Amino acid sequence: MDDLRSLPPRRLRPELLTRLPAAAAALLTVAAGLGVRAAMTGDPAKYAGDALYTVLVYAVVVLVAPKVRPARAALVAAGVSWAVELFQATGLPDAWGRHSGLVHLVLGSTFNPPDLLWYLVGAAGAALPHRVLRSGGTAAPGGTA
Repeated sequence: MDDLRSLPPRRLRPELLTRLPAAAAALLTVAAGLGVRAAMTGDPAKYAGDALYTVLVYAVVVLVAPKVRPARAALVAAGVSWAVELFQATGLPDAWGRHSGLVHLVLGSTFNPPDLLWYLVGAAGAALPHRVLRSGGTAAPGGTA
């Protein structure tokens, strides 16, 4: 048996070092969303859920494109969330959601203009820790992280 100390250290690929926290963030976000639904009611629960929806979309963006910059990931996550919200104005997600709980969870049901603001809150809230992680623990001024 070879002496393991003589083997060169294996390095994790940078993409993996980004995808692992993104996957953990996605799981934690789902758990937080379920916790919010169980512990809260009314507008606070709804708007927390909206923000968390966008955080989850953000985590998926980072999982798919681990080199994405935080500002771009935030724009994509907010854009997807806005597109889903605007799609709700057609009435189709509500109709489809009556037949599928999963569709209801993913697409929601009815258009609500304040949701658009909370998606931005979620995108910004996800971008901040991503920016800090990319910069090695300190957020760089001017968005250069």
